[in-house]
Amino acid sequence: MIDTIVVGAGIAGIATARLLHSTGRRVVVLEGRDRIGGRMWTDRTAGFSVDRGASWIHGLVGNPLTELVAGVGMRTVESTVGSFQAGGRPIANYDEQYGLLDEQAASRWVADVEAADRQLQAAVAASEPGANYAQATERALSALEWDPERKARVQEFYRHRIEEQCGAFIEDVAAHGLDEDTIDGDEVLFPGGYDALPRALAEGLDIRLGRTVKAISWSTSGVHVETETESFEAANAVVTVPLGVLKAGAITFSPELPEPVSSSIDRIGMGVFNKVFLQFRERFWPDGVYAIRQLGAASVPWHSWYDVSAVSGKPMLLTFAGGRWGRQIETMSDEEIVTSVLASLRRIYGDAVPEPVGHWITRWGSDEFARGSYSYIAAGASHADHDAMATPVGGVLHLAGEATWSVDPATVHGALLSGHRAAERVLGRPVALGSLLDVVAPSATPE
Repeated sequence: MIDTIVVGAGIAGIATARLLHSTGRRVVVLEGRDRIGGRMWTDRTAGFSVDRGASWIHGLVGNPLTELVAGVGMRTVESTVGSFQAGGRPIANYDEQYGLLDEQAASRWVADVEAADRQLQAAVAASEPGANYAQATERALSALEWDPERKARVQEFYRHRIEEQCGAFIEDVAAHGLDEDTIDGDEVLFPGGYDALPRALAEGLDIRLGRTVKAISWSTSGVHVETETESFEAANAVVTVPLGVLKAGAITFSPELPEPVSSSIDRIGMGVFNKVFLQFRERFWPDGVYAIRQLGAASVPWHSWYDVSAVSGKPMLLTFAGGRWGRQIETMSDEEIVTSVLASLRRIYGDAVPEPVGHWITRWGSDEFARGSYSYIAAGASHADHDAMATPVGGVLHLAGEATWSVDPATVHGALLSGHRAAERVLGRPVALGSLLDVVAPSATPE
C-alpha cells in the first residue's frame, strides 16, 4: 500500500515527498501539469532562462534555500528588490511630467516615503479588526501636512507596493497585510533558472504527471484519491495545490474540510501578479540603473521596469501587473499588452524605445492549476489563518504550500518549509531539512 500521496509537484510537494522518501516511505506524487515545479516555471525556449513564476530568493540570511541552492550548484546573481523600495538601489525616478528626478529631488522622494512609512506603522497598529490597507495609508497621509500632489505620489506608491507584494488591490488587503514583509540579506536571481531546484530534488521520486486530482475521501483509517482516470488508496495524503485551486473547489473533499481549515481557505486572499518580459536588441535605458520607476498619477497602469539583463545575458526589462490590472491583462492579447507597456516607456524615453525582439507574458489567474499567483492577508483575515489552514485533518490529511506558512507566505522558502512541516507530521517525528541534499548528486544538477 502507498504510505503517502502527495498532490502537487511544486516545491512544497517535492520537499514533502523527498523527505518522506528518504525515510523509506512509499510516496506517490500526483501532478496535473506535464511538468514539475508548479509556480516555479523556467522557460528555456529562447536559449536562455526566463523564470515565468518564482524568480528570487527573498533574503539569503537565515533562509533554508541559501544552503539548498548552493548544494545543488545553482549559479546566482544578486538583485535585491526589498519591499518595493523607494530607494536603496540605483533607481531612475520620473515625475508626473515624465522628467527624471535629479539626485536632490530623488532624495526628497525617498525621505517622503520614509516619513509616510513612520506614520503608516502607527496607523496600522491602531487599525481595527477588518480594516484594510487603503484605510491605513489614508490615515497615515492625513497626519502629514503636505500638499495634495505630494500625498498623491506616496499614495500611488503604496498602491503599487500592495500590487507587487500581494497581487491585490489596496482595498482588498488587510491593514496588517504586510506585517511579515521583511527581508534579511541580499536577494538573488538564477541565470540557469529557478526550477533547477525542484528538478534536482525530484530525482528518483515517483512523480506521475498529467494526473489531475478531482476528489479526496478521508477517514481516520486513510485516504482515497481520485484523478480523472485512476484512483489511489493510501494511509496519508498531503495536498500542496495552490490556494486558488482550493478556493475554486476544484478538488472535492469528502467529508468536507473541517474548521479551522475551511474557513481559513475562505478568508485568505489569492492574488494575481503577472510578469511581462521585453527583450531588446540594445539597451536604451541608462547604464547602472537597477530599475526605472514612474511616479504619481502617470504610474497607471505601468510603473516599474527592472533591468534583468544580467540573468538572460540580453538587454531585457521586466515589468509587473498585479491586482485588478493583473487580472485585466489576462483578457488582452500579447500584442495589446506589449503595445501598452511600450506606450508607457515611450512617454519617458520617446523614440529611443525600439520594438522588442522578444516578449514573455504570464497569465497566472487563468492557469487552471494555480488560479492566481500567491496568497495574501485579505481584509478580515489574519496571519494565523495561514497556519490554521495546515491543521491536520483526521490524522491522515495535511495541507501544505506557501499559503499555509504564516511567517513567510507567498515565498518559495515558505512553501519549502511548509512541506518540511507536513513531512514531519506524517512521520510523527522530526526529520532534518538538510537531508534534502543527501540524494542530490552533482550529475543531477540542471543548468
